Amino acid sequence: MTLRLVQLASENERFVAVLEQGRWAVRLRGPTTTYELAMTAMREGLSLQDAVNARRGNERLDLGALILGNGGGGLRWLPPIDHPDSAHLYLTGTGLTHLGSAESRDKMHAKASAAAVHSDSMRMFLAGLEGGKPAGGSIGVQPEWFYKGDGSSVVGSGASLESPSFALDGGEEPEIAGIYVIDESGSPRRLGFCLANEFSDHVTERGNYLWLAHSKLRQAALGAELLTGELPVDVRGTSRVRRGSETIWEKPFLTGESNMSHWIANLEHHHFKYPLFRRPGDVHVHFFGTATLSFSDGVKVQPGDVFEIEADAFRVPLRNPLAHVNSAPVRVRSL
Repeated sequence: MTLRLVQLASENERFVAVLEQGRWAVRLRGPTTTYELAMTAMREGLSLQDAVNARRGNERLDLGALILGNGGGGLRWLPPIDHPDSAHLYLTGTGLTHLGSAESRDKMHAKASAAAVHSDSMRMFLAGLEGGKPAGGSIGVQPEWFYKGDGSSVVGSGASLESPSFALDGGEEPEIAGIYVIDESGSPRRLGFCLANEFSDHVTERGNYLWLAHSKLRQAALGAELLTGELPVDVRGTSRVRRGSETIWEKPFLTGESNMSHWIANLEHHHFKYPLFRRPGDVHVHFFGTATLSFSDGVKVQPGDVFEIEADAFRVPLRNPLAHVNSAPVRVRSL
């Protein structure tokens, strides 16, 4: 059975709720965070579903206005996962994992690779096509991988995505992220999946592929819903950019394993194969990639524009305005 868990906050408290049909949610008793709920389930030897069902309360919440983005009786969406110590939440991801994803990246790097038969991006993509979905559960080719930040870089739906003043761009990347907690034995446990905006600096990346790491060190937005169970193999969504009352760009995007060049299990293996990423109690949010960017279509976003991402596997859309923040040069002094 699939569950849809959300974290909500008012001025004075926060809590976990499970979405029901329509616009209703049931508040859970006990744990006030998804992390606490997951840790409790593992300690009690329960599945996440059983832990949720044991804590369903009688309070039903009408989230209709909040889902529509019109406020919600003083409630606001929180990201679907956080950690009491933000340094123990890893934001990471993989790229060039979706059918068609090489086209956008190859355009960005075409000049640098004009003399080559294939750019590095295209070679990485083709390697995934050939070896990202091995038969029989064997290990496939490793994907492109990047580090994005820690829990301090996560924002929820409705919050601003902040682009620092040294950035050359701040553009959306509509995708799905997996959410994981490491159990006491050091084994990754997947809680589920969420809608995500893996916000990046595409102009910096286009300038030199070796600046990819710099382009990824930005905030990221996570959709409100934690979808438990298996991700549908074919997820269809829409990504758009709004400027005031006008939609200046809109495009469908496809994800799920039917639209990917890697099995999700292969992406998970190549992340968690490193012992550093199997430290008990840590949280991991891992982005699975996308093939759709407004930047690839020549869109230049500006402060106040709103990124909006929705997909058929999720009930709650992800919306975030773009903001620019000043970032002064850092001066290091001797001690």
